[in-house]
Amino acid sequence: MLGSGSIIMLHELKAKGKSIRAIARETGLSRNTVRKYLRAQGIPERKPHPKRGSKLDPYKDTIQELMNLGIFNCEVIYERIKEKGYTGGRTILRDYVRQFRPPKKTPAVCRYETKPGQQAQVDWGEYTYIDEETGETRKLYLFVMVLGYSRAIYVEFTNRCDVNTFIRCLIHGFEYFGGVTDVLLTDRMKTVIIGTDENKKPVWNSIFEDLAATLGFTPRVCKARRPQTKGKVESGIDFVKSNFLPGRKFTDYGDLNRQAIVWCENKNRRIHGTTGERPIDRLKEEKLKPLPNYDRYQKFMEEVRKVHKDGLLSFGGVRYGVPWQYSGKEVVIRDKHGKIEILYDGKVIATHEKQYRSRTTVYAKNQYTGLKEAEGMLYPNPRAYKVSSLEVEKRSLGVYESLLGVGTI
Repeated sequence: MLGSGSIIMLHELKAKGKSIRAIARETGLSRNTVRKYLRAQGIPERKPHPKRGSKLDPYKDTIQELMNLGIFNCEVIYERIKEKGYTGGRTILRDYVRQFRPPKKTPAVCRYETKPGQQAQVDWGEYTYIDEETGETRKLYLFVMVLGYSRAIYVEFTNRCDVNTFIRCLIHGFEYFGGVTDVLLTDRMKTVIIGTDENKKPVWNSIFEDLAATLGFTPRVCKARRPQTKGKVESGIDFVKSNFLPGRKFTDYGDLNRQAIVWCENKNRRIHGTTGERPIDRLKEEKLKPLPNYDRYQKFMEEVRKVHKDGLLSFGGVRYGVPWQYSGKEVVIRDKHGKIEILYDGKVIATHEKQYRSRTTVYAKNQYTGLKEAEGMLYPNPRAYKVSSLEVEKRSLGVYESLLGVGTI
């Protein structure tokens, strides 16, 4: 059974115009195997592997402090952490520091124009706003997806940018455009790649790699310290910050996202400054690959959470309730079309309207019904019972004599 990386490679070879026979000859696979994986949707379930720690982990805070002081020389850092007890080598240190080292210079690049349906670019941005209720400055994350040919744009705001949130935003973007591009170009973010192999090729985040194989796009990352190679989405982030956000009023980031969709609809109908055409018109020429059935990628919209003893679980900074009988259990939470569904053993045990204000608590209907009577226990404690009288079985004296061994030698 082939893994995600092998499946992506088969699609890459096909995209280069190679025949089934040529791909089979190059990969060593049979033609039937190549044909099966090129036609199939999705991949086999991946078995979870425990993460291995690194000798560098206990010293990353020290390394970060040194880098914050502008120290990126690995020999200097190596000597500092060696004094603190580090016993690892220099190679893993260099690999870790490399991702944070600022570029020495920004070379000019040639504009790259993509063909219809060929490429989408995505990236994160950050934006701060003033909470008028408290006067505090708060932060939101900005996800932007731009189609390379049509320049159609999709925008979504979130309160975090972890891998699960990133995956959901990707799916929402492809759903908004109505299909999938051949290639998805991203920055070298940890939600996409976790490192490089001995050949300097990306080692993909397993969840992202599974999504790529399931939806049928080929992942690409821009060259290290060369974010300008995805200039379309970089410009898109600047465009959102300068055009959509200034002076914008909203109640929470859910309201902000509703306003963002309206804004995207309007901007996708304007004449684009580079193409001279409306993105909505060029979108029809993209001829995107259709998304698979929802049940094929539904698992990417789900996360596992543990219910606290008060019958609440945390998701997106909000506490959602379930019947108290599920306290202490692991449940699956699904963010679906503005609803939060909570499942246990495949069964929906609670449904809530999605909330967007952090530290909000939403209780389930009749969440604590029967809790007091059961004293918080799923099963009653074993007890003794007082009765009015007991019936004592009457036995003959011969029974007692036999038990005591009377008359035996």
